[in-house]
Amino acid sequence: MREAHPIERTVGMEYYVSDADGVGGHLRASPEDFRVTELEAFETAPVDADTGGYPHVVMRVELRDWDTNDFASALSDRLGISRERVSWAGTKDKRAVTRQLFSVKGIDPDDLPDLDGTDIEVVGRAGRPILFGDLAGNAFEIAVRDTDAPENAAAVVAALRGFAGDAAGADSDLPDEPVTVAVPNYFGQQRFGSRRPVTHEVGLAIAREAWKEAVLAYVGNPHEREPEDTQAARAYVDDTEDWQGALERLPRALGYERSMCHTLVENGAEDPADFREAVETLPSNLQTLFVNAAQSYVFNLICSERLERGLPFDRPVEGDVVCFRDSEAPGDLPLPDTDRTQRVTEKRLRTVERHCERGRAFVTAPLVGTETELADGEPGEIEREVLDEVGIEPGDFDLPGEFDSSGTRRAVQVRTELGVQRDGDALTFEFSLPKGSYATVLLREFRKNDPET
Repeated sequence: MREAHPIERTVGMEYYVSDADGVGGHLRASPEDFRVTELEAFETAPVDADTGGYPHVVMRVELRDWDTNDFASALSDRLGISRERVSWAGTKDKRAVTRQLFSVKGIDPDDLPDLDGTDIEVVGRAGRPILFGDLAGNAFEIAVRDTDAPENAAAVVAALRGFAGDAAGADSDLPDEPVTVAVPNYFGQQRFGSRRPVTHEVGLAIAREAWKEAVLAYVGNPHEREPEDTQAARAYVDDTEDWQGALERLPRALGYERSMCHTLVENGAEDPADFREAVETLPSNLQTLFVNAAQSYVFNLICSERLERGLPFDRPVEGDVVCFRDSEAPGDLPLPDTDRTQRVTEKRLRTVERHCERGRAFVTAPLVGTETELADGEPGEIEREVLDEVGIEPGDFDLPGEFDSSGTRRAVQVRTELGVQRDGDALTFEFSLPKGSYATVLLREFRKNDPET
């Protein structure tokens, strides 16, 4: 275990599991170097099904170098409809070639536009929209180029096999066949904003119902990775809270920030309700993302503390809460069923350990919400200490509208079959992950450098 890169530590990923030096290198030299294919889990009716019972057109879309939200906005604009009528199961990386399902309510498939960098295939109709989480997972093929020390990859693979419970010794060569590896199931950097990781700060302010603080965290709060004119505009907001002046300075590309400022100019920005109104001008999925990011940050901190204390991730200790495998998940992609949980007592410890060894159960940590029941023993102690550190408690998520969250639990470890191929100073990784897990969290163990490189 070694300390993580500083930008990763700001979002709660404080350690790498592997002690080996990284390979370095660059991600996304081109979009084709980062390929993501959604493992679909959404049933459709034929495209000629009755539009009354099946009003949602379902499409399989390949995107090249498109942000998911930007594509949804562009598609709705071209169709002349509200963006809220466009739905998808999971947000993908922008600088990538991605393939995933979208649904659009109440349109004629013949009206679908041609958009540069996209390939749209209508696959059917549905009686409801695709909802966030309506997928089994994602398959990845990712190239890391211009590595400094590709020979280090073998030692990282060995360490991650060990974290998965494989006692195989270190090997100086990469395995010829895919092998089982595991990493902490951290939420990746993109959950919080890759260039400017602040969404969790906004979410924590919302949980405290500090609405003005939430606005300032999003509209102000400059980051050194941003262009100088953007940093200057955000600094002006922090220094003056002059919303009209902010509109004159914020770049046009910052449409969400400008929308919030417009609202504050119009409502006078005097009361907490005015700042809440500004936050609520944002798309509903972005409002939810803020709260989710706060929950994700807390989860990451809990995982990091568990690592620091040397507690296992592949098996429980007394006091842990485990969840069982989803019986409807694909056989080669085990998914936790977070609705089926069990507290691990001293009496049940060995039995639950066997379930975990066989892939039937998973150790969890909370995504904190109003219905969260914290663990017992040392795991519970960790959860309570982290919540105290960030200054929130489960009841704080009893919030209005899109901000409310009852919470759930999430497996602390994710496993996969990993194949690695070397071609000179380039490494290609092939693997699949269950929904909600991040490819970059696996790759960070190999690269051990700035995640934006």
